[in-house]
Amino acid sequence: MSFNKVTEQSSHYRHLEKMSIHDLLTHINEEDKLVPVAVEKAIPQIEALVSAISDKMLAGGRLFYMGAGTSGRLGILDASEIPPTYGMPHGLVIGLIAGGEIAIQRPVEQAEDSWEQGWLDLQQHQVSDNDVVIGIAASGTTPYVIGALNEARKQGIVTGCITCNQGSPLAAAAEFPVEVVVGPEFVTGSTRMKSGTAQKLVLNMVSTSVMIQIGRVEDNKMVNMQLTNSKLVDRGTKMVMEKTGINDYDKAKALLIQYGSVKKAVDSLG
Repeated sequence: MSFNKVTEQSSHYRHLEKMSIHDLLTHINEEDKLVPVAVEKAIPQIEALVSAISDKMLAGGRLFYMGAGTSGRLGILDASEIPPTYGMPHGLVIGLIAGGEIAIQRPVEQAEDSWEQGWLDLQQHQVSDNDVVIGIAASGTTPYVIGALNEARKQGIVTGCITCNQGSPLAAAAEFPVEVVVGPEFVTGSTRMKSGTAQKLVLNMVSTSVMIQIGRVEDNKMVNMQLTNSKLVDRGTKMVMEKTGINDYDKAKALLIQYGSVKKAVDSLG
């Protein structure tokens, strides 16, 4: 399938090595400003994906992110932040990267070129039609991701994707594609830049919206966050004070520590 791979087009800028530091930073910033506009255009696609994920997770399903390189690392980052932020059990949002855990810090040669390994990695987690699988690939051509989505779809599993090219093989493989076309990168082909930023923004939107939809946020507060450091204990204590009317900081803090989350502490007072 041939299509216009915008992510590989030549940068709009020439002779970067001759630019001053000021000009480099200014032009990178100018390019970065294009990203939110591209994400805005994709909101209808993102909305459809969020709705599908929310339905599955409310029914007890899980969410998988799959990618290679920068895309895989961004998926793992988003997945890893769900338990502490929203108090979700580990294993409900899972990030997989081509090449396995070692690839989080070091590139694994040709790991992304396997059409079979992505599905094999999913099978290690007993993926089923209760779950949702989202493939992340700036180019939209990564075999590891496309192969996994193709097989997942055959098995009746809901699939989505986040890509930065229009009309890619990855989008064709996904039931709910999200295409955020940010244009050529400042450094030609360096998709960790604008494309990576776009993917991070979309992941923020997806996971945050899903967590709100499934009841992990009340008002505008992370009432289920894990109390993993003193900053979060302090934040949680102030939430308990606000929600219960308790004016004594130490009393509210003790209640929070006793029950382990803002929501449980507040609910304990009936």
